[in-house]
Amino acid sequence: MEYSFDGFSEKAATFAAKDGVVPGMPVKMAANGTVGVCAAGDAFCGVALNVRCGSAAVQLGGYVRLPYGGSAPAVGWQNFTAADGGKVQTAATGGRSLLVVDVDEAAGICGVIL
Repeated sequence: MEYSFDGFSEKAATFAAKDGVVPGMPVKMAANGTVGVCAAGDAFCGVALNVRCGSAAVQLGGYVRLPYGGSAPAVGWQNFTAADGGKVQTAATGGRSLLVVDVDEAAGICGVIL
């Protein structure tokens, strides 16, 4: 039996978006009401869902699937920071504590609850 976490406790808000923000990437606060591209090691506030006309819908809570860099995260609570290329990576300290509920190592994607 397969399980789906899609739609669980999803929360999103619209922000102004700096250049370079694209759907699916983790984003950080860049200015008042504005999100921007993360550098490797940055703590991220959410994930851009849609970007249009200088605005971005950003998912701030709920289940989301994210590409990861480096080693595959283990299921359970893990600290994450942004990684290069619009990905996330596990971090020994800092970042954001997220619940990893599934990992697809072949695709390099993990499902987390923000």
